[in-house]
Amino acid sequence: MRFQIQAKVGKARACSFTLTHGKVETPIFMPVGTQGVIKGLNSLDIKNILQTNLILANTYHLYLRPGIETLKKAGGIHNFANFHGNYLTDSGGFQAFSLGENVKHEDCGIAFKSHIDGSKHFFTPEKVLDIEYAINSDIMMILDDLVGLPATKERLLDSVKRTTKWAKQSIQYHNMQKEKHDLKNKIFAIMQGGTDYEMRKRSAAELTELGFDGYAIGGLAVGESSQEMYECLDYACDFLPETKPRYLMGVGTPENLLEGIDRGVDMFDCVMPTRNARNASIFTNQGRLNIKKACYKNDFTPLDSKCHCLTCLNFTRAYLHHLFRANEITYHSLASIHNLHFYITLLKDSRQAIINQTWQEFKKQKLSDFGQVD
Repeated sequence: MRFQIQAKVGKARACSFTLTHGKVETPIFMPVGTQGVIKGLNSLDIKNILQTNLILANTYHLYLRPGIETLKKAGGIHNFANFHGNYLTDSGGFQAFSLGENVKHEDCGIAFKSHIDGSKHFFTPEKVLDIEYAINSDIMMILDDLVGLPATKERLLDSVKRTTKWAKQSIQYHNMQKEKHDLKNKIFAIMQGGTDYEMRKRSAAELTELGFDGYAIGGLAVGESSQEMYECLDYACDFLPETKPRYLMGVGTPENLLEGIDRGVDMFDCVMPTRNARNASIFTNQGRLNIKKACYKNDFTPLDSKCHCLTCLNFTRAYLHHLFRANEITYHSLASIHNLHFYITLLKDSRQAIINQTWQEFKKQKLSDFGQVD
C-alpha cells in the first residue's frame, strides 16, 4: 500500500493511500455501517449524497447475521450491500468488551455468547481474519484485547501482551493466506495500553516490528476524560510509524476529531453522528441544536445555513421538528444525512486547511464556533 504525505502543519497531516476500491484521502471520517449499512441510509445514499468511499462494518455483527456462508455466496460485502467503495471491518474486540458478563478473555481468544440468541462462540485471531476474508473488507482490523478505563497496571500489561501475541498470530496467518490466494486486503494492528505512557510505548514498539499496513490507537474513549485522551494521543501518535496510516478508533465529537488531527491522527469512526441524529441532536457550524425543542416548530430556516447537504438544501428546521415529533422514519434518514455530511465535510475542510497551511487558524475558529449552544 503506497502511503503519501501531501502536507503537514505541526503533527497534523494530509495524506493519501489507495485501497482496492479507490483512493483514500485523510484526514477522513468513516461512517459506521454496523450491519453493512448506515442506519437509515442505503448504498446509493452513501455514494451519491454523502460522497464518501470508506465506511466501517462490524465483524462481530456480520458473523452472527447474516453469517459468513451468506457473505461468501454473495461474493463479499461489496456485492451484498451494493456499495463498491472501501470497507474497513473492526476486530470484534470492542463488541466483546461491551458484552460484559457474556464474554471471557482467554490467552488463545475470546469466548462470548451471542446477544441475539445466547449461542456460544469463540473468536481466535485466525477466525477473525477468516470472517473478514469472507466479508472481503479492504482494511481488516485484527483481534485485540480491549480494556476499559480506569484499569490497573497489571490489567494493562496483560492486555498489551495478549494483543501482541494475537498480532503475531494474525500477521503470520495473513502472510500464509497471501501465499495461497491473491489477497488484496490490508491489515491493521491495534495499539493498547490505556493512558499509560510506558504501556503505549511498549505496545507500539512490539506491533510496529511486525510490519502491518497501518496502525490503530485502541482503548481510548472508554472511561477516561477528553483531556486524558488528548494527553495520551500527544505521545501515542509519535510511537507509530510516520509512513503508515494512524486510526483512532471510536472517537468522537467534532472537537475530539480536531484535537486528534492536531496530534497526528489520520482516520476516525464513531456512531455519534447517526446516534445523535436519531435522538434529536443536530451538529451545526454554530454548535449543537436539539430539534425537538418547541422553539423550532415555526423555524423555517435550514438546520445549518452554512451546510450544503441534501437536508439543508431542501428542508427546514420546522419540518424536521415535525417529523421527529411525529416519529416518522424519514426524520432518521434526513437527520443522519445532515450529521454525517457535517462530519465528513469537517474533515475534508481540515485536510484542505492543512494543505493551505492554515490549519491552526481553521482549528481555532471551528472550536470557537462549536462552543456555541442553540
